[in-house]
Amino acid sequence: MKKIITSGILCMLMFMFQGCLKDTCTRTYTMYKPIYKTAAEVRANIKSNAPRAVEKPGKLVVLGNYIFLNELDKGVHIIDNTNPSAPVNKHFIDIPGNVDIAVKGNILYADLYTDLVTLDISNPAAVQVTKVIDDVFEHRRYMNFLPDTGLIIVDWIKKDTTITNDCNISFGPRSDVMFAFASAQAGGSAASPAVGVGGSMARFTIKNNYLYTVTDLALNVFEISNATNPIYRRKVQVGWGIETIYPFGEHLFIGSTTGMFVFGTANPEAPNLVSSFSHARACDPVIADGQYAYVTLRTGNFCAGFTNQLDVINIQNISAPSLLKTYQLVNPHGLAKSGNILFVCDGAGGLKVYNAADPLNLVLMQTITGIDTYDAIALHDIVLVVAQDGLYQYNYSDPAKLVLLSKIARN
Repeated sequence: MKKIITSGILCMLMFMFQGCLKDTCTRTYTMYKPIYKTAAEVRANIKSNAPRAVEKPGKLVVLGNYIFLNELDKGVHIIDNTNPSAPVNKHFIDIPGNVDIAVKGNILYADLYTDLVTLDISNPAAVQVTKVIDDVFEHRRYMNFLPDTGLIIVDWIKKDTTITNDCNISFGPRSDVMFAFASAQAGGSAASPAVGVGGSMARFTIKNNYLYTVTDLALNVFEISNATNPIYRRKVQVGWGIETIYPFGEHLFIGSTTGMFVFGTANPEAPNLVSSFSHARACDPVIADGQYAYVTLRTGNFCAGFTNQLDVINIQNISAPSLLKTYQLVNPHGLAKSGNILFVCDGAGGLKVYNAADPLNLVLMQTITGIDTYDAIALHDIVLVVAQDGLYQYNYSDPAKLVLLSKIARN
């Protein structure tokens, strides 16, 4: 009894200062355990395999009657789009860690985590690897996690774990949690009809005999005069928070979390900075049409911004871009332009269709709701839209009344 009383008194005294009983908190973590295969096993399986369902669509490229659609961190869907009203999911190329693609003629370029893979797609049913360049994409490395030497992560086992502990304990990054990275290209030119057209969220783009890719900090230059044998030429420092690249005319428009950079390609092997335009910190894809650049800014986990808007920038003097007008949006991502029609993927706000004949007075003609949109490509009266749940195609002959042609969406 004496010990109990003494203990109680001590507890009361301690409570006066910091509390006898500690507050407890529960935290739920999503744990990811990697599944490995050897590099030899992975590379042997980079080929045309059976089609698989579209689950987590990402970047896309369109060339001729084919759509090449990235499945986030898994590979590339090959879709026969001869009839846009009834596209056929034909094959799947297994490429672990793939998030970016570009196509020129019969050659497809894709990232495999930190590596660049070159594939011959002349026969979509029998795709073959022609070259792999190791370790050129530093931004695709893992934070606080290094995969086993000689092995490649091909999938993850997901497990939710709840931990109860002292609320005052700070939990830092865990070594067994996978971190996401980076953020599809636009504007195949008339001079290069064999170059696939991509969307505005691209980190890969092709101009003539060069493949340009962006990492978080730099612009990489690969010569592809021999398309099956790309040669890494150089790295050009850009800034930080680099997200997207968009080719137009003789320039490369590079979007970052803090602004837009314009690089000239007079010397295609060594692009030079022509100008830049700064904005508030936010995620930032960009497209251009010669007179104006259109930049969407959005909040996001890795953007740390508080802005959701569309900026119209005057680039008639390419050396001194200037802001013309800002339009408020919900959570804009990618965008595309065809003539005077501007398509904006406004995230959960759906697809917005504007008459952009006067950039200072954009007229909203239609909003397609019910889809969480990511990026778009507009070609031949058809706009392809990547949404959270799949790929949609709309006819925009009447831009005020888009007609849904087809969708390839997860069940």
